Amino acid sequence: MKRQTYAAPAIVVFAVVSIFLLRTQTASSQTASSKASDPGVRGGSPAAGSPLPGLTAAQLALFNLAKTEFTSVEAVADGLGPTMNLNSCVGCHLQPAAGGSSPPTNPQVAFATLAGADNVLPSFISLHGPVREARFVKNADGSPDGGVHALFTIQGRSDAPGCTATQPDFRSAVANNNVIFRIPTPTFGAGLIEQIPDSALTANQAANATTKRALGIRGRPNIVLSGNAISGQPNFNGNDGTAARFGWKAQNKSLLLFSGEAYNVEMGITNDLFQTERYEGGDCQYAGTPNDATTSNTLSAIEQFAVFMRFLAPPTPNPSFPGGTTSIGRGKTQFSNVGCVHCHTPTLTTGKSTVAALSNKPVNLYSDLMVHDMGPGLADGVSQGQAGPSEFRTAPLWGLGQRIFFLHDGRTSDLLAAIQQHQSGSSRTNDASEANAVVTNFNNLSESSKQDLLNFLRSL
Repeated sequence: MKRQTYAAPAIVVFAVVSIFLLRTQTASSQTASSKASDPGVRGGSPAAGSPLPGLTAAQLALFNLAKTEFTSVEAVADGLGPTMNLNSCVGCHLQPAAGGSSPPTNPQVAFATLAGADNVLPSFISLHGPVREARFVKNADGSPDGGVHALFTIQGRSDAPGCTATQPDFRSAVANNNVIFRIPTPTFGAGLIEQIPDSALTANQAANATTKRALGIRGRPNIVLSGNAISGQPNFNGNDGTAARFGWKAQNKSLLLFSGEAYNVEMGITNDLFQTERYEGGDCQYAGTPNDATTSNTLSAIEQFAVFMRFLAPPTPNPSFPGGTTSIGRGKTQFSNVGCVHCHTPTLTTGKSTVAALSNKPVNLYSDLMVHDMGPGLADGVSQGQAGPSEFRTAPLWGLGQRIFFLHDGRTSDLLAAIQQHQSGSSRTNDASEANAVVTNFNNLSESSKQDLLNFLRSL
């Protein structure tokens, strides 16, 4: 009887302890699973890459012609090289469709040895990493550099007999922390961005000044000075007094300039805007004139590139995925509440355009197109125009749901990590990121509210 008297409570105690441990483990598992996380790249068909609605038949035909040029692959006979990063526009701008951002498989890996080229793949280029260009922060004498150092040459290629051109010393640059990276910016809706009047940008800059000041948000248009030119208005482009808006530091004024620079810098192909070779070694020149030019009856390649991007429609958001319509709606509210909207302006409006499809249209880009100081955590040490070493253009967020790589150098594919890396520096050391207070507000949200906000971003 005594054994029965004491045995029963032991069984009960064991059962209670077991249930307690099970519940504790379950609660712990639920807590862990309730942590906010990036829903990941939104699947399904590409929500971008189509022409703008409302184009005329002639404009649509021009878009399709320009798309063919944008997706073409260049060879040495076309002017490729002698130094370059890749051999096509679409190789860089492919995710989730032509005109987008870096694709999941990096074409630079295969290109390094294409046609017998004897390039050594730099350590920062990988098969499943982002397409990258490299810039050196300083020259050997310590003076500022900031220019693009092409990854590859045409040396060894079967279509470049006799060429001897060496790659930059990336190994030493990496070891000395003297190299920074940029990944391709998406070009969807770029024509709408191009048509936003400066007055809309400056009015938006001045809006909600008290709230922005309290959050530490400033922001300004980039000035792109030509030599020592001085603009009459200190925050504008020194060439014509208007605001630049394309590129990671808003360093390019127009899509034509963006196209011409990319053709010359990224592929080494000279053109109407950039007439001279970046590399003038005589044994690697296979054409005696600029490689791309406008003729009496044909648009040049860079003009076609600009047309293609100008007529690209903006990405289409998904109203219910990920997380459902209710979660996305809550996330949009939180996006405003924490202060993200003060840099990532949801909507601006175009002015008058000769293209009706671009005229007086809402632009749901989620950017103010200003450059902001992002602190030491994101600083790349490179200045372009008046955008300093830690300043970057507010990246438009439309299409973010199908983007793979984030931040200017593609350092992460995790949206949550990208948000956190907006925060660095301190007012005490006078190097605070303008996003510090907003990221703190985000961090103070409940995990479910953070998840709503992440769902909203991935729905764009």
